[in-house]
Amino acid sequence: MPSADLCTEGEIVQLVHGFYDNVRRDEVLGPIFDRHVKNWDAHLPTMVDFWSSALRGTARFRGSPMPKHAALPGLSIELFQRWLRLFRETTSALPNAALAEQANDLAKRIAQSLWYGYRMSQAKQTPGFRVGSGTELN
Repeated sequence: MPSADLCTEGEIVQLVHGFYDNVRRDEVLGPIFDRHVKNWDAHLPTMVDFWSSALRGTARFRGSPMPKHAALPGLSIELFQRWLRLFRETTSALPNAALAEQANDLAKRIAQSLWYGYRMSQAKQTPGFRVGSGTELN
């Protein structure tokens, strides 16, 4: 459950900027994100709003992430797992353990939802595509 008592806005900014700094430096995820994020100066505040809404209950985020992610070509479960691993590395460096724990739980649910949505989108677009196994993130 989101709670303003969980963390400060500054901690959300630290989490988001730290995470995306790590993503952009990552040899696998960095090029993917750079191909699809045209304006990082606009994207980062949107991500801060998203995580602030999700973790602190600020309700600042307005958007629908699923269609944008479902439209990306060539995603794999390994990419989602790598994203989660980088996220956990970022949160492990945060001094606020409660924030790290809640953010990690939420990130896993988000990644699972986006991966499932992506697979469903692929199934609709590709005759004979099966959602099947290989859909669990750890």
